[in-house]
Order: sequence, then structure tokens, then C-alpha cells
Amino acid sequence: MSHNISRRNVLGASLAVGATAVGTGATSEAASADESRFHGRGLIGRPHGDQIHLMTFNIRYEGGDGPPHSWEERRPLVSRVVRRERPTILYTQEGLYGQLQDLHDDVYGYDWIHLGRLGGSQSEATAIFWGRRRLKVLEYDHLWLSDNPRLIASKDWGNNVVRMLTWIRFEDLRTGKEFYAVDNHFDHQSENARQKGSQMNADLVSEWDAPVLVGGDFNQVPGTPTHQILLDGGLVDTFDEAEEQVTPEYGTWNGWDPEPSTEANRIDWIMATPDVRVVKAGVNTYSDDGLTPSDHWPAQALVSLP
Repeated sequence: MSHNISRRNVLGASLAVGATAVGTGATSEAASADESRFHGRGLIGRPHGDQIHLMTFNIRYEGGDGPPHSWEERRPLVSRVVRRERPTILYTQEGLYGQLQDLHDDVYGYDWIHLGRLGGSQSEATAIFWGRRRLKVLEYDHLWLSDNPRLIASKDWGNNVVRMLTWIRFEDLRTGKEFYAVDNHFDHQSENARQKGSQMNADLVSEWDAPVLVGGDFNQVPGTPTHQILLDGGLVDTFDEAEEQVTPEYGTWNGWDPEPSTEANRIDWIMATPDVRVVKAGVNTYSDDGLTPSDHWPAQALVSLP
């Protein structure tokens, strides 16, 4: 397999703690697009024609968060974001089985694949949802981010928390094209684990002879080795490559603060192989009466396959 790899200069070997500056994509309409965080139109919305709408969303696990951040209070907001945006593919992180069932019940037209990181329905998952009338699953797998990727609950790279990814090979029923989607949740403490997780993704990309769309919570910011390994491994950052950036480069971890900030960390990314056209990208900062759907904002991208 030989994707046309677009290599870039290393942006910095040190581990950055702030978000990088807004790229050169169009941002002149960012202010009007930001109205979507209130009760107006969606940020990107239902895709048209052959375009594919991607969203990666750490929905925050259920439990441990009292009012006003309990799942019962946040569930309507999470579901509202998905119903408004209608992504073709929704990459989720941290969802427990019951939460993901709730989300599936709340939105229509979606199917999903799930496996808890401790096996079965146990613990959090990197579950993927997709529009079932648009896409057909051809094959899928779950891999643990470790030296033993097929060993359930394995962890070897200095991370105290089990981490995993889920991938699916899809057929687009509208066009007949095939592509891969990968959903990740990297470790929040171990930089070694994050870099090795990036290399595992790069190795997967090198094995596949079709476009690849990678999403997830990477717990790291652009301009770091974790990000650069993915770039060197044959992926581009859709926010940087977008023909139109519909929002500023907001940090995606909000810490429950309803006011978005460009000083915060953009740690949730959507990556793609360079053969994919990136039409739009942005960070969805919807909140309702001071309540955010999660402690992460979802990142979104509108793409077109070659």
C-alpha cells in the first residue's frame, strides 16, 4: 500500500502545553458560524452529495460527576449535538455501555460497534456510530494500545489506564467507495504511550490500500511528537488542511467552561490520508444555559473521498 505521504518539518520536539495558532484556512465567517453554540443552525450539519461528515466526541463517562455534570443532565445536550449535526461517522470516547445505548436510543438512523476496554461491556469504549443508510461495515476490529494489541485489557507502555482503538472498513453505499475509520483514546499521563499509539496508527495506515479517516481524543496537542508521528505516518490534520475553518482553533478540552478559548488545548483531532479532500473543519462549542455537553468539545470535519 502506498499513500502519498505528505511529510512536514518537525514543529517542535518539546511537549507543548498550549494550542497552536489558527492556520491559514478561511476563518472570516468564524464569528457567524459560532452562533451554532447557541440555539441556531448546526456547525456543519447534514452532508450533501458524496461528502462525509466526521465528528469525534469524548462524551465523558457516567459517574463521579455530580450536578450539573451528571449524565442524566448532559444526555439531552450530547444527543442534541448529534441530531443537529447528523455526522456520517461519530467517533466516541469514554462512553460506558449504558451511555452509548442511551445515545443510540436518542438519535435515529445510526448503527454502532462497541467493546469495552476491559472486555465485553466493561469500562469505557471507543465506540463508532455511523449512518446505516449511507455506510455498510465490511470488517472491523478492536486493538489495545500495547505490545499485545489483541490481548484484552493489556497495557505495556507506562500507562496506568488501559487504552484501545477501534477500526472499521466501510463501503459507501452512495458511491461504492471503500475507506477505513479508526477511533482512538490515547493515555492522559504517559507520553511514551501516546507516541507508541501514534506509531500503531501509522502502521495500520501503511497496511491499507484505501483512504483512512482517523479520529479520537489524543490527550496531546499539535506540534508534539505524538502529532508528528501521525503526520510522518501518512496523515494530515483536517483542521490545518481544511479549505474552510468554520471556527477558530478552540481548545477541545473545556473543563466544563462554556466559554471556548483559543488558549486551551486542541487534543481531539480528526486526521486523514492526503488523498482526502477536507472541505470544512471546526470545533463545536455548543452549550445550553451555561452547561456543556461534556468536558470536551467535539471536533468536526467535512470531507470528500477521492
